[in-house]
Formats: sequence, structure tokens, C-alpha cells
Amino acid sequence: MADKIKKIYTDTARCKGCGYCVHACPKQAVQVSQHVNESGYNVIQVEQSKCIACGICYMVCPDYVFEIS
Repeated sequence: MADKIKKIYTDTARCKGCGYCVHACPKQAVQVSQHVNESGYNVIQVEQSKCIACGICYMVCPDYVFEIS
């Protein structure tokens, strides 16, 4: 049985734009976007073509923005 390719999902409503994930990503797949959430924070975006679903963003995020599935 082949391994299922994992993908990162984000809940940008929780994002406070701290940037921990941006600095931790080994592939520079996470960036701060120009989009502002309801709380007034510029939120992150993930460039899926660069993302390897390593989970580092998930581990460093204090606001539970990321989900890997």
C-alpha cells in the first residue's frame, strides 16, 4: 500500500502573525501574507509546492494554527 501524501492545513483565524513558523520552516514554505484576519493580524500562508509536511511549523506554533493530515 502506498503512503498517503500529507498536507498542511491552517486555521488563519487563530494566527497572530508571530512568525515562529516562518523562521522554523526548513523549506521556506511558510510566509506572512497580506491577508488580515478578524483579529487584525497579518496571517501566514503555506506554499504547498514547497511544503514537505515535516511538522516543524505545527510544533513551534503557540496558537494551534496548523494541522497535518
